[in-house]
Amino acid sequence: MSMFQRLLEGLPEGLGIRLCLLSIVVASALPASGARAEEAHAIAMHGKPAMPADFTHMPYANPDAPKGGRLTWGILGTFDSLNPFIVKGLAVQPVRNYVVESLLARGNDEPFTLYGLLARSVETDDARSFVTFRLDPRARFSDGKPVLAEDVLFSWQLLRDHGRPNHRQYYAKVAKAEAPDPLTVRFDLAGANDRELPLILGLMPILPKHAVDVATFEETTLTGPIGSGPYRITAVKPGASVTLTRNPDYWGRDLPINRGLYNFDEIRLDYFREANGQFEAFKRGLYDFRVEHEPLRWHDGYDFPAAKSGEVIRDTIRPGVPQPSEFLVFNTRRPIFADIRVRQALTLLFDFELVNRNYFFGLYSRVAGYFAGSDLSAYGRPADARERELLKPFTTRIPPDVMDGSYRLPVTDGSGRDRTTLRAALKLLSDAGYDLDGTVLRNHATKAPFTFEMLVTTRDQERIALAFQRDLKRAGIEPSVRAVDPVQFDQRRLGYEFDMIQNRWDQSLSPGNEQYFYWGSAAADNPGTRNYMGAKNPAVDAMIDALLEARDHTAFVSAVRALDRALISGFYTIPLFNVSEQWIARWNRIERPKATSLSGYLPETWWSKGQPQAK
Repeated sequence: MSMFQRLLEGLPEGLGIRLCLLSIVVASALPASGARAEEAHAIAMHGKPAMPADFTHMPYANPDAPKGGRLTWGILGTFDSLNPFIVKGLAVQPVRNYVVESLLARGNDEPFTLYGLLARSVETDDARSFVTFRLDPRARFSDGKPVLAEDVLFSWQLLRDHGRPNHRQYYAKVAKAEAPDPLTVRFDLAGANDRELPLILGLMPILPKHAVDVATFEETTLTGPIGSGPYRITAVKPGASVTLTRNPDYWGRDLPINRGLYNFDEIRLDYFREANGQFEAFKRGLYDFRVEHEPLRWHDGYDFPAAKSGEVIRDTIRPGVPQPSEFLVFNTRRPIFADIRVRQALTLLFDFELVNRNYFFGLYSRVAGYFAGSDLSAYGRPADARERELLKPFTTRIPPDVMDGSYRLPVTDGSGRDRTTLRAALKLLSDAGYDLDGTVLRNHATKAPFTFEMLVTTRDQERIALAFQRDLKRAGIEPSVRAVDPVQFDQRRLGYEFDMIQNRWDQSLSPGNEQYFYWGSAAADNPGTRNYMGAKNPAVDAMIDALLEARDHTAFVSAVRALDRALISGFYTIPLFNVSEQWIARWNRIERPKATSLSGYLPETWWSKGQPQAK
C-alpha cells in the first residue's frame, strides 16, 4: 500500500476523492532535483530519532497505566485568561498541552526529537530548506470537526501576526506556506538559515479556523478554547481554579506517543496567591503534588504527620538536562546598571559561601553561565578552535580569562566580611564613577547615593535579597527589598518594571530559537519576552545565529559554548546557585512510572492509585 493510499484511510466521504484529484499537486510541491528529502515518523535536531517507526510507547511511560481519578495541582499566582498564546493577561499555561495540540510531540528522553501527533509524518531535505507535514486523517478537534491543512495555515498566520513575541519571531521566518491538499502543509524556509525551524513549526499549536475570532484573539478571555487535545475545559472559577476533563472521544488516545499518558479523568488547577498558604494547603491534602524549590523547606519542612507516616512521598530526581540555575538579574535598561563595571562589582559583593552554608545547608553548587552541569557549558573550559573563530569579530567583548576557561566566580572566606572582594568591588565602582562618602557610596558628579530596589515574591527570594542587602551595605550601598504578591511580581517582570529580580532560565540539551527570546537584542524592548536583563549584544545575537545554522553536533556544541562565553562576559546577572535535582512531594494516592525521562518528572505519565488497569 502506498503512502498516499494510507493517508486516505479513515477520511470522510468526499474528502478522499478530493485528495486523489489533488495528488498531482503534491508531486509538484516536492523539492527540486538534487535536494535530498526524507519522509519520516519523527525528526531530530541532530542525528536520528531514538525510537523506530514501529515503537509502541515511550520508555518513560507505563502503557498499562490505569485510567480514572483526579489530579489536583496547586499553582502559585492567579489567572485572568485561558489563552496562553498572547502577551496580554495571566494565562492558564497547561491549556497549551492538555487542550491544544501541535503537529508533533516531544520525545522527552532525547535532547530535541519530535514524533508524529496531529501530523502522521514529516518530510524535509538535508538543507532543511522546506518542511512538509502530512496530517493524520483521524485527527479531530473536540467538537468533532477534522483537523485540516487550512487549520494549520490559519494557526501559522494567526500566531505570526497576533501571537506571543516568540511565535511572531519564529513564524515570520517562513518564506511561503501552502496546502497542496486538505491533509498536507508545506512550509518554504528558503533564506531562513535556521535548521531548527522545521522542529519549531512542528511544535506550533494548532487552533481551529472555524472557532477562532481573529478580531478578538489578542484579548483576554475566560472562554475555554476548542482544541484537539486529550482534555476539555469544563469549569472555571475566575482567578481561583480551572477544571479539565478528559475527552472520552479523544482521537489520539491510542497513538504510540500518547500510550500511558493523560491517565486522569479530571485535572483541577487550584491557584494560591501566597506561598506559605499554598504549602499549608498541601499539608492538608488539598492538592496532590508540589515541586519544591526552597532548600530550607525541603530539609526540615516535611515533618508533618502525613510525611512521617508515608502518606506523602518525597522523590528526588536527577534529570539529564542542564541544571536549572537561579540568578539575580540586573535590569540594564536602568542607568544605574548600564555600566558593566557596576555589575562586575556587585557580583564580587555577593557572599555565596555564607548564604549556601547558613541558608541552603550546603546543598547547592555555583557555576557561572547558563548551561551548568552539561557539555554545553563553557565555564572552566578553554575555547576550542571553532569557538575562537566564531568569537573572532567580538574579541573586545570577551575577556581573555573567559576565553581560556580560567575565569572563576569570586570565592569568599564565608565570614560575610571578606576584605579582598570588597577592595576589588570598590575599585570597579570608583572607575564607574562612584566613591565612598563616609559610609555612603555616591555618584561623583551628582552626589546621589547608590541605591536600587530588589523585587521579591517568595520567602526564599526575600531571604537571599536581605543577605545581599547586608553584603552591599559594606560597600556603602543601601538597596531596598520590596516583597509583592506573585501576580504583581509577574506583571512587573513581564513589563521590565524592576531594578533587580531573582529569576531562572530552564535550558534543554538542544537550545535553539528560544535563546533569541531569552537574550536576543530584538527581544530587549519587547514586553513579554524573557530578556529580563535587557541584553543588546551583537556577540550574543551572532552566536544564536551560529547554533541554529550548525549542521552537526560538534559544531552545535561549540556555538552554544560561544554563546555561554558571550553571556558570561556581559555580567548581566549574579549567579546564585545551580539545582542538580528535582524535589517532588506527592500524596501516595498518586503513582508514577519507575522510569524517569531525561527531562525529569512528567505529571502526564502519572495515574491515580486504586484504579483498574488499562486494557
